[in-house]
Amino acid sequence: MAFLGTTIRAEDLPQSSGGDFAPIPAGEYTVSIAAADLTPTKDGTGQYIKLKLNVIAPTHQGRVLFSNLNIRNQSAKAEEIGRQQLGAVMRAIGLATIEDTDQLIGGTLIAKVDIRTSEQYGAQNEVKAYKPLSGAAPAKPQQAAAQPQQAAAPAKRPW
Repeated sequence: MAFLGTTIRAEDLPQSSGGDFAPIPAGEYTVSIAAADLTPTKDGTGQYIKLKLNVIAPTHQGRVLFSNLNIRNQSAKAEEIGRQQLGAVMRAIGLATIEDTDQLIGGTLIAKVDIRTSEQYGAQNEVKAYKPLSGAAPAKPQQAAAQPQQAAAPAKRPW
């Protein structure tokens, strides 16, 4: 809990326009990875990477998409699909390896977006595939440069 030090009244605050929650049309969009968090699955037996993608082109700039990539799951098929998607993201943004989800943040790539409908949530966007920016070959995966190990110089003795 954090004490605000003042009383804030809702009627004194500006109102937003409400935002547009309708799904964007199906298609390919240039997106930037704004967040990548490792999250436990609902049943607690697996993990997925939750991606927040900011649309930057060609249309619908400023809209946000979300995608979950299963990396550990009791369902072998769900895990296989999630790992394939993670591999596509990594190759598209030029990463050969990752050890931290933060390494994905800032990557720019193409997301193939579709619309799915469910009774519970209605129509919503779903990212179906990832690829490198169009017109460019997939970036060569960058690996951390091997640091040559230097022999420690003997310490100089002050005497």
